[in-house]
Amino acid sequence: MNKPEFSEIGIRDVSFGRGVKVIKPANLYDCQIGDNSFIGPFVEIQANVTIGKRCKIQSHAFVCEMVTIGDNCFISHGAMFINDTFEDGEPAGGDQSKWETTTIEDNVSIGTNATILPVRICSNTVIGAGSVVTKDINEPGIYAGNPAKLIRKIKN
Repeated sequence: MNKPEFSEIGIRDVSFGRGVKVIKPANLYDCQIGDNSFIGPFVEIQANVTIGKRCKIQSHAFVCEMVTIGDNCFISHGAMFINDTFEDGEPAGGDQSKWETTTIEDNVSIGTNATILPVRICSNTVIGAGSVVTKDINEPGIYAGNPAKLIRKIKN
């Protein structure tokens, strides 16, 4: 009988700021998490990710490599970040030269089950639940849909 190779979920080589709270199980590795941030259970944060100060990453969120999240951000349950755009019609796999970066600025809320492709989202933005962000967002506001579109501006 064949036996699979098992790997353990865990926390390895993470740079934590002061006052960070992590609810296990979580899979965090080779990333940075800023002061007073919260990481819920069943979250994966991959290598080369930076999470700012006072952020809340809710359960079952997936933050792939090459994502930067600013300060005071909220990432809701089941939100997914993607760094592979399937440019050649298939997964890039381990070819990191085909992966792209994502930047989430400060004071951004991302709703439950939203999918964030490699984009830049400006500060003071809300992404509605279930939305798919396919293009950069340069104007603060509330965005929803697939693809996500501005549905209301936010006064600063």
